[in-house]
Amino acid sequence: MGEGKRLRVVLDTNILISILLFGGRLESIRKAWKEGKIQLIFCPKTLEELIKVLHYPKFGLTEEEITYLVEVEILPYAVLIENTTSLDPSLIRDKDDLKFLECALSGKADYLVSGDKDVWKVKEFQTIKVLSAKEFLEVLEKL
Repeated sequence: MGEGKRLRVVLDTNILISILLFGGRLESIRKAWKEGKIQLIFCPKTLEELIKVLHYPKFGLTEEEITYLVEVEILPYAVLIENTTSLDPSLIRDKDDLKFLECALSGKADYLVSGDKDVWKVKEFQTIKVLSAKEFLEVLEKL
């Protein structure tokens, strides 16, 4: 990896929710995007899903808190790309997760970080490495 090259990363919704609302061991991922070590990649579908999930009553967030999380904690560190990839839905069991792989491919991501065991089974897809949060934390430690 050359000097100054940021890793391009798609984080699935459950990973983002864990980071934004619960922090803990995943806090170093937020630190990495704020320090410019990683570039967050979103496409309209993945951003829409994040906003939808942040509105779930179980999180008890106000509209102002959701706006803050999206506009202050995420968007300044992210690029929003157009999804130009369409994958075969039989690739993974949960078709809802396909948008993250498609976003990662369209955005030329280095990594897709997912909390879904079914997505991990993909391991590597074309040029993208699919990792769990724990595996991605190990990658960040080496930066």
